[in-house]
Amino acid sequence: MAASLRSVAAGSEAKRPRERLSLTEARRVALAAQGFGRPQPVRPTMRDIQATVNRLAQFQIDSINIVARAHYLPLFSRLGPYDTTLLHRAAERPPRRLFEYWGHEASLIDVTLQPALRWRMAAAADEAWGRIRRIREERPDLLEFVRAEIADRGPISAREIEHDEQRERSNWGWNWSAVKTCLEWLFWTGEISAADRNRQFERRYDLMERVLPSAVTRQPTPAREEAAVRLIRRAAQALGVATSRCLADYFRITQARARPAIEALVAAGELIAVTVPGWADNGAYLWHTARIPRRIKASALLSPFDSLVFERRRLEQLFDFHYRIEIYVPQAKRVYGYYVYPFLLEEKLVARVDLKADRVRGVLQVLSAWREQGADPVEVCCALAGELTSMASWLELGAVEVQPRGDLGPDLALAMG
Repeated sequence: MAASLRSVAAGSEAKRPRERLSLTEARRVALAAQGFGRPQPVRPTMRDIQATVNRLAQFQIDSINIVARAHYLPLFSRLGPYDTTLLHRAAERPPRRLFEYWGHEASLIDVTLQPALRWRMAAAADEAWGRIRRIREERPDLLEFVRAEIADRGPISAREIEHDEQRERSNWGWNWSAVKTCLEWLFWTGEISAADRNRQFERRYDLMERVLPSAVTRQPTPAREEAAVRLIRRAAQALGVATSRCLADYFRITQARARPAIEALVAAGELIAVTVPGWADNGAYLWHTARIPRRIKASALLSPFDSLVFERRRLEQLFDFHYRIEIYVPQAKRVYGYYVYPFLLEEKLVARVDLKADRVRGVLQVLSAWREQGADPVEVCCALAGELTSMASWLELGAVEVQPRGDLGPDLALAMG
């Protein structure tokens, strides 16, 4: 590792690094690193999917399906309407480009990062949730049964194992939650992985070596220090410029593990320490090949689980945009709505909309729309109307229906005609 880092450092000596970024420059760096400001392809292909995987490293998964599953949306935000079967192919068929594991949260992760995450699999006894950890001691017989079922019958869902268990209940006496807990333990430790998901969005599990490409499984396991460097490197590429806290948060590693990795990348010239106004906490680090565009031309609706939105404090520092997801807030106390999408226009977050896909009626509903201070309502409504129309078409919904709630709602309803 040291030799490779020194070679990068040597190559970087010819160019004097930046020491300071204005807030505007930092914002443009962050947007460019995330893939915004590029022309959208007319018809996205697997090459475009792979380029986005290379850039972001992961797509967070969430079970909520108010508009669309969370992992579908980052690609739509950057590429525009794309065929979601491309993502299914990337995640479920050879040559597999993504695998499911714990990244920022449960995520589809670039398959080349699996060796760098083996430390998390090995540390399951310390890292996994309490109930999952306890299953080894409490139900070793059940764990062995589930392991054998996966080996003999995989890919298989928890429900299918439950079916056999019900037939044998007089002998086994296990319930579904215990089976699922065993599966989660085996998933966390890396013994098994998600081969795919069924129509009910349930994982279908198989042995890791039958899911991942052999070129990945044959790779040696890096030392923990090297694994941390690899993860921080990918986080830095995806973020462009970030504090140490944000670099660590991207793959949910501790500051204690992230700090030596950051220092190694700084010493190698891959990360450049910079100052950004308002970023006094922990300083900031610029990825050495990050672009600093003169402007960003973009228009995109962002999922609450988009990697641009991951770290809320960073979002507020970059865009002066205070954002909290209000799913778990009682309805009477919600400020903006249940499932709110920030709206990016050019280089700013200019609005937020509470969206819901009414699949029975074939309508994309805008339950409320809110304009950020200083944003031009006419400009915002025109651009937002176009994005909503594009999203509705991508979701195969026939219309957009705007409720006149929020300070932008009435104007947006007029803009939608």
